[in-house]
Amino acid sequence: MSYTLEVCVDSTASALAAKEGGADRLELCADLIVGGTTPSLALVRQVKETTGLPVRALLRPRFGDFCYDRWELAQMAASAAELVAAGADGIVTGVLTPDGALDVEALGPIYDAAHEAAAKANRPVALTLHRAFDVCRDPFAALEAACGLGLSTILTSGQAASAPQGAPLLRQLVERAAGRIEILVGAGVSPANLPALTRETGASAFHLSGKQVLDSRMTFRREGVPMGLPGLDEWHIQQTDTASVRAARQVLDDLA
Repeated sequence: MSYTLEVCVDSTASALAAKEGGADRLELCADLIVGGTTPSLALVRQVKETTGLPVRALLRPRFGDFCYDRWELAQMAASAAELVAAGADGIVTGVLTPDGALDVEALGPIYDAAHEAAAKANRPVALTLHRAFDVCRDPFAALEAACGLGLSTILTSGQAASAPQGAPLLRQLVERAAGRIEILVGAGVSPANLPALTRETGASAFHLSGKQVLDSRMTFRREGVPMGLPGLDEWHIQQTDTASVRAARQVLDDLA
């Protein structure tokens, strides 16, 4: 069996580190520290140009839940077209109804916009349902809805805090998908747990960030002026670690 390794990145430096480590493709976002939001078009272009890897861009207009108002949905459709036109090979998004079902009606115009932009560029576009899936009411109904929409991939932890905890449901999803859609296992994936995850889930695609915390390059530091989330400071950044990605790549290659 061949295995796919997708690495989630939010900077060009991280994208290049993921490529060096052996990533097959990238999920590109902004603000990974809050679960990711839509990246800038400039970042999409730069990452695509510098890495040459398949790039799937996250489409998430804000932090928080996945139940969007009509203004946000209109933004998402416009952004889907723009991201594809900028070079994204795929779109990673999800919308839920207030009662926790996959919102097929809301997703339609977003996917249509991505397809139209891809047709203009004369290339295909891959559509991924992100981890909104993990907080939906019925994962099997959402799986069938995703297949009905013609999606390529579902990124999921098996509706658990981490993929190892969600392994039993992940196996059921892989079996239920039966090759119709890729089940991309993500959340808490590491080189250390990949052997068990491949065995326990039967999946062939895995998603990780492989991040490390780096000290800021700033030598002058004005302390006591926080600008971000509680508990975080401005003097550390998170970035993909080439060694972690390379270790994951080696594990999957050895299992293949």
